Amino acid sequence: MTEDRILVVGAGIGGLSTAIALRQRGFDVHVVERQPSLDASVYGVGIIQPINALRALDAIGCADACLEQGFATAAWGRKFNQEGDVLGEVPGGSIPGSRFPPMNGITRPKLHHILSDRAIALGTTIAYSTTFTRLTPNPDGVDVDFDDSTTSTFSLVIGADGVRSSVRRYVLDEGIEPTPMGQSAFRMNIPREPDMDRIILQEGETGMAGIVRIGPDLAYLFMNVAAGKSYRVPEDQLRTVLKEKLACFGGIIGRVRDRYVDEAEDIVLRPEEYLIAPAPWHRGRIVLMGDAVHAITPHLGQGAAQAIEDAVVLAECLATIDSVEHAFEAYTERRYERCKLVVESSAAVGLWELNPTADFDHVALTQRVMETMAAPI
Repeated sequence: MTEDRILVVGAGIGGLSTAIALRQRGFDVHVVERQPSLDASVYGVGIIQPINALRALDAIGCADACLEQGFATAAWGRKFNQEGDVLGEVPGGSIPGSRFPPMNGITRPKLHHILSDRAIALGTTIAYSTTFTRLTPNPDGVDVDFDDSTTSTFSLVIGADGVRSSVRRYVLDEGIEPTPMGQSAFRMNIPREPDMDRIILQEGETGMAGIVRIGPDLAYLFMNVAAGKSYRVPEDQLRTVLKEKLACFGGIIGRVRDRYVDEAEDIVLRPEEYLIAPAPWHRGRIVLMGDAVHAITPHLGQGAAQAIEDAVVLAECLATIDSVEHAFEAYTERRYERCKLVVESSAAVGLWELNPTADFDHVALTQRVMETMAAPI
Protein backbone atom coordinates (compact mmCIF):
# COMPACT_ATOMS: atom_id res chain seq x y z
CA MET A 1 0.00 0.00 0.00
CA THR A 2 1.32 3.47 -0.85
CA GLU A 3 -0.93 5.73 1.22
CA ASP A 4 0.76 9.02 2.02
CA ARG A 5 -0.49 10.79 5.17
CA ILE A 6 -1.50 8.90 8.29
CA LEU A 7 -2.85 10.46 11.47
CA VAL A 8 -2.22 8.69 14.77
CA VAL A 9 -4.45 9.92 17.60
CA GLY A 10 -2.63 9.49 20.92
CA ALA A 11 1.06 9.74 21.84
CA GLY A 12 1.13 7.02 24.44
CA ILE A 13 3.10 3.80 24.15
CA GLY A 14 0.88 2.39 21.42
CA GLY A 15 0.65 5.60 19.41
CA LEU A 16 4.37 6.32 19.46
CA SER A 17 5.20 2.69 18.63
CA THR A 18 2.79 2.84 15.71
CA ALA A 19 4.34 6.06 14.44
CA ILE A 20 7.81 4.51 14.56
CA ALA A 21 6.73 1.29 12.84
CA LEU A 22 4.98 3.24 10.07
CA ARG A 23 7.85 5.67 9.54
CA GLN A 24 10.23 2.72 9.21
CA ARG A 25 7.99 1.56 6.36
CA GLY A 26 8.13 4.97 4.66
CA PHE A 27 4.74 6.40 5.62
CA ASP A 28 4.19 10.08 6.37
CA VAL A 29 3.00 10.04 9.98
CA HIS A 30 1.46 12.78 12.12
CA VAL A 31 0.63 12.24 15.81
CA VAL A 32 -1.72 14.37 17.91
CA GLU A 33 -1.91 14.24 21.69
CA ARG A 34 -4.40 16.12 23.86
CA GLN A 35 -1.97 16.39 26.78
CA PRO A 36 0.33 19.48 26.76
CA SER A 37 3.65 17.64 26.72
CA LEU A 38 5.38 14.28 26.58
CA ASP A 39 5.76 14.09 30.35
CA ALA A 40 2.13 15.11 30.97
CA SER A 41 0.99 12.15 28.85
CA VAL A 42 2.81 9.59 31.03
CA TYR A 43 0.64 7.70 33.52
CA GLY A 44 1.90 5.37 36.24
CA VAL A 45 5.30 4.72 37.74
CA GLY A 46 6.93 1.74 36.03
CA ILE A 47 6.26 -0.85 33.40
CA ILE A 48 6.99 -4.52 32.76
CA GLN A 49 8.49 -5.55 29.41
CA PRO A 50 8.20 -9.31 28.92
CA ILE A 51 10.26 -10.99 26.22
CA ASN A 52 7.57 -10.54 23.56
CA ALA A 53 7.52 -6.79 24.28
CA LEU A 54 11.30 -6.67 23.86
CA ARG A 55 11.02 -8.54 20.55
CA ALA A 56 8.45 -6.01 19.31
CA LEU A 57 10.53 -3.10 20.61
CA ASP A 58 13.51 -4.53 18.73
CA ALA A 59 11.45 -4.43 15.53
CA ILE A 60 11.08 -0.65 15.97
CA GLY A 61 14.67 -0.06 17.06
CA CYS A 62 14.02 0.61 20.76
CA ALA A 63 14.84 -2.60 22.63
CA ASP A 64 18.51 -1.86 23.32
CA ALA A 65 17.74 1.55 24.80
CA CYS A 66 15.11 -0.01 27.06
CA LEU A 67 17.56 -2.65 28.28
CA GLU A 68 20.25 -0.02 28.87
CA GLN A 69 17.93 2.24 30.86
CA GLY A 70 15.93 -0.45 32.65
CA PHE A 71 16.74 -3.67 34.46
CA ALA A 72 16.69 -7.12 32.87
CA THR A 73 15.84 -10.13 35.03
CA ALA A 74 16.96 -13.74 34.75
CA ALA A 75 13.40 -14.99 35.41
CA TRP A 76 9.89 -13.57 35.34
CA GLY A 77 8.91 -13.86 38.98
CA ARG A 78 8.54 -15.62 42.29
CA LYS A 79 5.39 -15.99 44.41
CA PHE A 80 5.21 -15.99 48.23
CA ASN A 81 2.51 -16.48 50.83
CA GLN A 82 1.57 -13.82 53.35
CA GLU A 83 4.31 -14.84 55.77
CA GLY A 84 6.99 -14.77 53.07
CA ASP A 85 7.37 -18.47 52.21
CA VAL A 86 7.94 -19.32 48.54
CA LEU A 87 4.89 -20.78 46.77
CA GLY A 88 6.16 -21.05 43.21
CA GLU A 89 8.46 -19.83 40.45
CA VAL A 90 7.57 -18.33 37.06
CA PRO A 91 10.55 -18.66 34.67
CA GLY A 92 8.80 -16.59 31.99
CA GLY A 93 8.79 -16.99 28.24
CA SER A 94 11.80 -17.80 26.12
CA ILE A 95 12.40 -17.40 22.40
CA PRO A 96 14.88 -19.83 20.81
CA GLY A 97 17.97 -17.97 19.66
CA SER A 98 16.84 -14.70 21.24
CA ARG A 99 19.26 -12.46 23.10
CA PHE A 100 16.46 -11.03 25.24
CA PRO A 101 15.77 -11.84 28.91
CA PRO A 102 12.38 -13.07 30.19
CA MET A 103 11.56 -9.58 31.45
CA ASN A 104 12.88 -6.02 31.59
CA GLY A 105 11.58 -3.38 33.96
CA ILE A 106 11.72 0.33 33.15
CA THR A 107 10.17 3.57 34.35
CA ARG A 108 7.33 4.88 32.22
CA PRO A 109 8.97 8.30 31.68
CA LYS A 110 12.12 6.65 30.34
CA LEU A 111 10.13 4.44 27.98
CA HIS A 112 8.11 7.40 26.67
CA HIS A 113 11.27 9.39 26.02
CA ILE A 114 12.89 6.45 24.20
CA LEU A 115 9.84 6.07 21.96
CA SER A 116 9.40 9.80 21.39
CA ASP A 117 13.06 10.33 20.52
CA ARG A 118 12.97 7.46 18.06
CA ALA A 119 9.74 8.68 16.43
CA ILE A 120 11.06 12.23 16.03
CA ALA A 121 14.43 11.01 14.73
CA LEU A 122 12.57 9.15 12.00
CA GLY A 123 10.66 12.29 10.97
CA THR A 124 7.35 11.88 12.81
CA THR A 125 5.42 15.06 13.53
CA ILE A 126 4.02 15.12 17.10
CA ALA A 127 1.60 17.90 18.09
CA TYR A 128 0.80 18.21 21.80
CA SER A 129 -2.21 20.10 23.21
CA THR A 130 -4.00 18.99 20.05
CA THR A 131 -6.94 16.74 19.35
CA PHE A 132 -9.71 16.31 16.83
CA THR A 133 -13.32 17.42 17.13
CA ARG A 134 -14.76 15.42 14.22
CA LEU A 135 -13.78 12.71 11.77
CA THR A 136 -15.54 12.70 8.41
CA PRO A 137 -14.77 9.61 6.30
CA ASN A 138 -14.68 9.87 2.53
CA PRO A 139 -13.92 7.19 -0.08
CA ASP A 140 -10.23 8.04 -0.22
CA GLY A 141 -9.47 9.10 3.33
CA VAL A 142 -10.71 10.98 6.37
CA ASP A 143 -11.31 14.71 6.81
CA VAL A 144 -10.21 15.67 10.31
CA ASP A 145 -11.43 18.78 12.13
CA PHE A 146 -9.02 19.81 14.88
CA ASP A 147 -9.70 21.77 18.04
CA ASP A 148 -7.79 24.79 16.69
CA SER A 149 -10.51 25.18 13.99
CA THR A 150 -8.29 23.79 11.22
CA THR A 151 -9.19 20.88 8.93
CA SER A 152 -6.88 18.44 7.18
CA THR A 153 -7.31 15.28 5.13
CA PHE A 154 -5.47 12.06 5.89
CA SER A 155 -5.32 8.77 4.03
CA LEU A 156 -5.85 6.84 7.28
CA VAL A 157 -6.66 7.58 10.92
CA ILE A 158 -5.38 5.28 13.69
CA GLY A 159 -7.05 5.49 17.08
CA ALA A 160 -4.33 4.89 19.68
CA ASP A 161 -6.06 7.06 22.26
CA GLY A 162 -6.52 4.57 25.06
CA VAL A 163 -9.33 2.96 26.97
CA ARG A 164 -11.43 6.16 26.83
CA SER A 165 -10.86 6.42 23.08
CA SER A 166 -12.66 9.22 21.26
CA VAL A 167 -11.93 7.52 17.94
CA ARG A 168 -13.72 4.31 19.00
CA ARG A 169 -17.22 5.68 18.39
CA TYR A 170 -16.38 6.12 14.70
CA VAL A 171 -15.63 2.40 14.41
CA LEU A 172 -17.63 0.49 17.03
CA ASP A 173 -21.02 0.73 18.70
CA GLU A 174 -21.42 3.47 21.31
CA GLY A 175 -22.12 0.94 24.08
CA ILE A 176 -18.71 -0.72 23.96
CA GLU A 177 -16.92 0.28 27.15
CA PRO A 178 -14.42 -1.38 29.51
CA THR A 179 -15.64 -3.63 32.32
CA PRO A 180 -14.64 -2.59 35.86
CA MET A 181 -12.68 -5.31 37.65
CA GLY A 182 -13.84 -4.34 41.14
CA GLN A 183 -10.19 -3.94 42.05
CA SER A 184 -7.85 -0.97 42.41
CA ALA A 185 -4.05 -0.83 42.57
CA PHE A 186 -1.77 1.25 44.74
CA ARG A 187 1.69 1.89 43.26
CA MET A 188 4.77 3.70 44.54
CA ASN A 189 8.47 3.80 43.70
CA ILE A 190 10.91 2.35 46.23
CA PRO A 191 14.68 1.84 46.41
CA ARG A 192 15.72 -1.45 44.87
CA GLU A 193 17.14 -4.02 47.31
CA PRO A 194 19.27 -7.08 46.34
CA ASP A 195 16.52 -9.71 46.60
CA MET A 196 14.27 -7.72 44.24
CA ASP A 197 15.79 -9.45 41.22
CA ARG A 198 12.51 -10.42 39.50
CA ILE A 199 8.81 -9.76 39.98
CA ILE A 200 7.82 -10.45 43.58
CA LEU A 201 4.21 -11.52 44.23
CA GLN A 202 2.92 -12.01 47.74
CA GLU A 203 -0.59 -13.15 48.65
CA GLY A 204 -2.29 -11.56 51.64
CA GLU A 205 -5.70 -11.49 53.24
CA THR A 206 -6.17 -7.90 52.04
CA GLY A 207 -5.07 -8.54 48.45
CA MET A 208 -2.06 -9.25 46.26
CA ALA A 209 1.08 -7.17 46.78
CA GLY A 210 4.20 -7.19 44.68
CA ILE A 211 7.44 -5.54 43.63
CA VAL A 212 8.79 -4.89 40.15
CA ARG A 213 12.38 -3.79 39.57
CA ILE A 214 12.56 -0.97 37.02
CA GLY A 215 16.19 0.16 37.18
CA PRO A 216 19.57 -0.56 38.80
CA ASP A 217 18.52 1.17 42.03
CA LEU A 218 14.76 1.50 41.62
CA ALA A 219 11.70 -0.70 41.95
CA TYR A 220 8.01 -0.14 42.51
CA LEU A 221 5.63 -1.59 45.05
CA PHE A 222 2.05 -2.41 44.09
CA MET A 223 -0.94 -3.53 46.10
CA ASN A 224 -4.13 -4.82 44.44
CA VAL A 225 -7.17 -4.39 46.67
CA ALA A 226 -10.88 -5.08 46.37
CA ALA A 227 -12.39 -1.71 45.47
CA GLY A 228 -15.07 -0.53 43.10
CA LYS A 229 -14.55 1.96 40.30
CA SER A 230 -15.69 4.82 42.54
CA TYR A 231 -13.19 3.99 45.30
CA ARG A 232 -11.20 7.09 46.20
CA VAL A 233 -8.68 7.89 48.93
CA PRO A 234 -7.76 11.51 49.69
CA GLU A 235 -4.16 12.18 48.74
CA ASP A 236 -3.14 12.99 52.32
CA GLN A 237 -4.46 9.60 53.45
CA LEU A 238 -2.88 7.36 50.80
CA ARG A 239 0.11 6.36 52.95
CA THR A 240 -2.10 5.53 55.94
CA VAL A 241 -4.52 3.44 53.90
CA LEU A 242 -1.74 1.62 52.04
CA LYS A 243 0.02 0.75 55.30
CA GLU A 244 -3.26 -0.61 56.66
CA LYS A 245 -3.68 -2.79 53.57
CA LEU A 246 -0.09 -4.05 53.95
CA ALA A 247 -0.28 -4.64 57.70
CA CYS A 248 -0.85 -8.40 57.40
CA PHE A 249 2.34 -9.07 55.39
CA GLY A 250 5.63 -10.49 56.56
CA GLY A 251 8.57 -11.26 54.30
CA ILE A 252 9.73 -8.82 51.61
CA ILE A 253 6.48 -6.85 51.47
CA GLY A 254 6.43 -6.39 55.23
CA ARG A 255 10.00 -5.12 55.13
CA VAL A 256 9.21 -2.66 52.34
CA ARG A 257 6.12 -1.43 54.22
CA ASP A 258 8.15 -0.66 57.30
CA ARG A 259 11.07 0.96 55.49
CA TYR A 260 9.54 2.98 52.69
CA VAL A 261 5.81 3.68 52.73
CA ASP A 262 6.04 6.51 55.26
CA GLU A 263 8.67 8.24 53.13
CA ALA A 264 6.93 7.82 49.77
CA GLU A 265 6.75 11.01 47.70
CA ASP A 266 4.01 9.86 45.35
CA ILE A 267 1.49 7.05 45.64
CA VAL A 268 -0.73 6.32 42.64
CA LEU A 269 -4.16 4.70 43.04
CA ARG A 270 -5.97 3.50 39.91
CA PRO A 271 -9.04 1.30 39.33
CA GLU A 272 -8.58 -1.76 37.09
CA GLU A 273 -10.79 -2.49 34.08
CA TYR A 274 -10.64 -4.58 30.94
CA LEU A 275 -12.02 -4.70 27.40
CA ILE A 276 -11.86 -6.91 24.36
CA ALA A 277 -13.81 -5.20 21.60
CA PRO A 278 -15.48 -7.30 18.91
CA ALA A 279 -14.01 -7.42 15.44
CA PRO A 280 -13.72 -5.73 13.04
CA TRP A 281 -11.46 -3.10 14.58
CA HIS A 282 -11.84 -0.78 11.61
CA ARG A 283 -14.47 1.04 9.60
CA GLY A 284 -13.52 2.51 6.25
CA ARG A 285 -10.13 4.14 6.70
CA ILE A 286 -10.26 4.43 10.49
CA VAL A 287 -8.69 1.67 12.62
CA LEU A 288 -8.21 1.10 16.35
CA MET A 289 -5.31 -0.37 18.31
CA GLY A 290 -4.02 -0.81 21.85
CA ASP A 291 -6.26 -0.05 24.83
CA ALA A 292 -8.92 1.36 22.52
CA VAL A 293 -9.85 -2.24 21.63
CA HIS A 294 -8.08 -4.46 24.17
CA ALA A 295 -7.60 -2.84 27.55
CA ILE A 296 -5.66 -5.25 29.75
CA THR A 297 -5.38 -5.30 33.53
CA PRO A 298 -1.76 -5.31 34.79
CA HIS A 299 -1.82 -8.78 36.36
CA LEU A 300 0.30 -10.37 33.61
CA GLY A 301 2.27 -7.30 32.56
CA GLN A 302 1.12 -7.55 28.94
CA GLY A 303 -0.80 -4.31 28.28
CA ALA A 304 2.01 -2.30 26.71
CA ALA A 305 3.45 -5.42 25.06
CA GLN A 306 0.24 -6.02 23.14
CA ALA A 307 0.02 -2.38 22.03
CA ILE A 308 3.59 -2.48 20.69
CA GLU A 309 2.85 -5.76 18.90
CA ASP A 310 -0.24 -4.10 17.37
CA ALA A 311 1.99 -1.35 16.01
CA VAL A 312 4.42 -3.77 14.38
CA VAL A 313 1.70 -5.92 12.82
CA LEU A 314 -0.42 -2.99 11.62
CA ALA A 315 2.54 -1.34 9.91
CA GLU A 316 3.55 -4.62 8.29
CA CYS A 317 0.05 -5.23 6.96
CA LEU A 318 -0.28 -1.70 5.57
CA ALA A 319 3.13 -1.94 3.91
CA THR A 320 2.67 -5.36 2.31
CA ILE A 321 -1.04 -5.55 1.39
CA ASP A 322 -2.32 -3.37 -1.46
CA SER A 323 -5.91 -2.91 -0.23
CA VAL A 324 -6.53 -0.84 2.91
CA GLU A 325 -9.57 -2.96 3.73
CA HIS A 326 -7.62 -6.20 3.39
CA ALA A 327 -4.70 -4.79 5.36
CA PHE A 328 -6.99 -3.86 8.26
CA GLU A 329 -8.69 -7.26 8.09
CA ALA A 330 -5.32 -9.06 8.18
CA TYR A 331 -4.18 -6.93 11.11
CA THR A 332 -7.26 -7.77 13.17
CA GLU A 333 -7.13 -11.44 12.23
CA ARG A 334 -3.52 -11.70 13.40
CA ARG A 335 -4.13 -9.81 16.62
CA TYR A 336 -7.62 -10.66 17.87
CA GLU A 337 -7.26 -14.11 19.44
CA ARG A 338 -3.85 -13.31 20.90
CA CYS A 339 -5.14 -10.13 22.56
CA LYS A 340 -8.32 -11.87 23.69
CA LEU A 341 -6.28 -14.56 25.45
CA VAL A 342 -4.27 -11.95 27.33
CA VAL A 343 -7.29 -9.83 28.27
CA GLU A 344 -9.25 -12.82 29.57
CA SER A 345 -6.28 -14.42 31.35
CA SER A 346 -5.32 -11.17 33.08
CA ALA A 347 -8.92 -10.61 34.13
CA ALA A 348 -9.11 -14.18 35.43
CA VAL A 349 -6.13 -13.52 37.70
CA GLY A 350 -7.70 -10.34 39.03
CA LEU A 351 -11.06 -12.01 39.64
CA TRP A 352 -9.32 -14.87 41.43
CA GLU A 353 -7.49 -12.38 43.65
CA LEU A 354 -10.90 -11.01 44.63
CA ASN A 355 -12.39 -14.47 45.25
CA PRO A 356 -9.60 -17.05 45.69
CA THR A 357 -10.40 -20.72 45.03
CA ALA A 358 -8.19 -23.77 45.50
CA ASP A 359 -8.61 -24.96 41.90
CA PHE A 360 -6.98 -21.88 40.31
CA ASP A 361 -3.24 -22.13 39.66
CA HIS A 362 -2.04 -18.56 39.35
CA VAL A 363 1.60 -19.52 38.77
CA ALA A 364 0.80 -22.08 36.06
CA LEU A 365 -1.54 -19.69 34.22
CA THR A 366 1.06 -16.92 34.25
CA GLN A 367 3.77 -19.21 32.89
CA ARG A 368 1.43 -20.60 30.22
CA VAL A 369 0.56 -17.11 28.97
CA MET A 370 4.24 -16.06 28.95
CA GLU A 371 5.14 -19.12 26.86
CA THR A 372 2.25 -18.47 24.45
CA MET A 373 3.28 -14.83 24.03
CA ALA A 374 6.80 -15.95 23.13
CA ALA A 375 5.37 -17.54 19.97
CA PRO A 376 5.64 -15.44 16.78
CA ILE A 377 3.16 -12.61 16.38
